[in-house]
Amino acid sequence: MEKNLKPRIAIIGGGISGLASAKQLLPFEPVLFEATDSIGGVWKHCAYRSTRLQTPRPDYEFSDYPWKNRADPSFPTHTEIVDYLHDYATTFDLWPLIRLRSKVVEMRYLGDSEKAGFTHLWGEDGRPFADQPTWELGVVTGDSHVIEWYKFEFVVMCIGKYGDTPKSPVFPKGKGQDVFKGKVMHALDYCKLNEEETTKLMKGKKVVVVGYKKSAIDLATECAQVNKGPDGQPCTMLIRTLHWTVPSYSIWGLPFSLFYSTRLSQFLHPRPNQGWLRTALCQLSTPLRKGVSKFIESYLTWKLPLNKYGLKPDHPFEEDYASCQMAILPENFFSEADEGRIKFEKTGKWWFWEGGVVLEDRRKLEADIVFLATGFDGKKKLRLVLPQPFSGVIENSSGVMPLYRRVNKEFMGSINPLIPHMAFVGYIESVSNLHTAELRCKWLARLLEGRFKLPSVEEMFSQIGQETEIMRKTTRFYRRHCISTFSINHSDEICEEMGWNSWRKKSWLAEVFSAYNNQDYKEDDGDDGDHHDE
Repeated sequence: MEKNLKPRIAIIGGGISGLASAKQLLPFEPVLFEATDSIGGVWKHCAYRSTRLQTPRPDYEFSDYPWKNRADPSFPTHTEIVDYLHDYATTFDLWPLIRLRSKVVEMRYLGDSEKAGFTHLWGEDGRPFADQPTWELGVVTGDSHVIEWYKFEFVVMCIGKYGDTPKSPVFPKGKGQDVFKGKVMHALDYCKLNEEETTKLMKGKKVVVVGYKKSAIDLATECAQVNKGPDGQPCTMLIRTLHWTVPSYSIWGLPFSLFYSTRLSQFLHPRPNQGWLRTALCQLSTPLRKGVSKFIESYLTWKLPLNKYGLKPDHPFEEDYASCQMAILPENFFSEADEGRIKFEKTGKWWFWEGGVVLEDRRKLEADIVFLATGFDGKKKLRLVLPQPFSGVIENSSGVMPLYRRVNKEFMGSINPLIPHMAFVGYIESVSNLHTAELRCKWLARLLEGRFKLPSVEEMFSQIGQETEIMRKTTRFYRRHCISTFSINHSDEICEEMGWNSWRKKSWLAEVFSAYNNQDYKEDDGDDGDHHDE
């Protein structure tokens, strides 16, 4: 068979990771399959009308496409983000690559699946492309039920861990939602309603929201606003695990980035591949690290009525930051609680009865509607589309997805050593998931261009194991695959592997004391020079 001059690459998913992949892989002219009628991912299809970004505007932008109004101190709304992504796709002429309403329903591996996990599946000496098509994708377009098949040498999975596949609690027989006479709805389904529909749904109803993360907090706030007035009913949040919430990016008048997003602050935290001396320094700095966490906790306890409502977590703030579970509060969240329109119930277990829900202490809460803000199952999404044996190796025994270079429960990795000629983008969490995705897409583009080679399977698994162990030691919620406490070091290693300078600031003072953002990772004259493995 005649060898293709230009390998064919498929990108599955049109969210932030998919668009970043398409932009960086433009020379390969990839095909991007998006199942819905619009790009934007969760910002388009899994957002409430009140949903806003949780990071400041300048911290959530592509390195080569800054916000036009980046000086605006407000947090962008989900509609602003979708518009920004549309402008990005237009500016870089990505639309010809994008196929909307094109859902990948099946995948076939064209190689020898019995040899999965061996380095030679990536080509000789760690090459990312084989000499022939490796994957065949079955795609359904529009309202058609006909599957069309396409062959590719490489596939980039960007379907993400949020949206599409809701995670719902499982109950013993006779205690599930089938016994409840009211309405049960997952947050994903709520996102699909317009303002008129949500108002009609919740107005004057007894509502229970299960969860206490960002989506649950936003949903409860919307419910409270709908139920203002004499006929309104309070919304009750059912909380199993408390997490720290933050009113703004300022702590006792100091910018939040000062505590965790500079080289100096991250020097206090352990990171992968550190030597014995740095390990010892991290041990010695433990009191200072804990002191920073206590300092932030003292502000949050003073600023917010956490003790009044029994909402102060038992674990340190650092653990929530290290697992990317710190939620930014809507401005009026606690004011609605003070007015009695939001109530809180903590319970380890709960189940349904015909009139509502039953708490662990056997108290019954009446409800007309129960919203499940219980998250999504991103790994299940992958299992549904990947063929065997690969669907069985996306998660290891620790519940972590083993990805080299983490190109986001989650992972932004890049390469699973056991799944050949495929990358995963959009599965790691950090302070800015857009930055985490884009930098890994730049890494992936240079890998596919042959500018550097993958290490052996053993070396990749060693790196994965080190990162997992660091996360395990930092937070009890390590399965979320968050790199926020060592994100700069993580980016350093990726830059070095690409042949870039890892220190991106203009002076050593800025390197030590100022926060990093995506603008620091623009390509410059010092990038793509001599590579460490050449």
